[in-house]
Amino acid sequence: MTTGLTRVAAASVALALLAGCAQTKSWLSGRSSGGDDQAVILGAPEAEIYLDELYRLATGDPATQTEIFLDAESAAKLTPGPSTELRFALILATPGHAENDPERAQSMLRELLIQTELLTPAEMSLAMMQLKHVEKQMVVESEASRLRSASSRQQQSQQQAVNTRLASIEAENKRLREELAEAEEKLEAITTIERSIREQE
Repeated sequence: MTTGLTRVAAASVALALLAGCAQTKSWLSGRSSGGDDQAVILGAPEAEIYLDELYRLATGDPATQTEIFLDAESAAKLTPGPSTELRFALILATPGHAENDPERAQSMLRELLIQTELLTPAEMSLAMMQLKHVEKQMVVESEASRLRSASSRQQQSQQQAVNTRLASIEAENKRLREELAEAEEKLEAITTIERSIREQE
């Protein structure tokens, strides 16, 4: 049951993430076609670069996922800045790989969203979208944890009830055995007395 709940929670968040990425990609493509009202920040990656990497992360094998994570982590440490930190936060927020860390991603994304002047509109949109997904993921995981705890408590309660019942049955069996042994002793005594009387006659 625990494994099932975990898989359901991870699958629901992953589907929401991929759907959100697709919608955001289309929206960003539509807005970028105008181009006039978009702020230009030198060195800022295109939104599609982020989305393509997140897609590779979500669909890649463990080796690919580890490579993407380590590269993003290294970039964020060696060349810290809004773009590298956003990239790393997006990867941390993406479910389905070993380094997924919703709480850290949530903290990083909130910090980045304070620095609006250092992010392009596309990066702002990605950060806000992913923050919402992270928060949903955390709610799902919290609910899954609550259900596991409830299930565990129920199992413990049921086990305690079974143990109590078994102890009661064992005590009853012991009492009956003692009564049976006592009755057999009395019967043996009566039989001995009757035998003695017959012998005297």
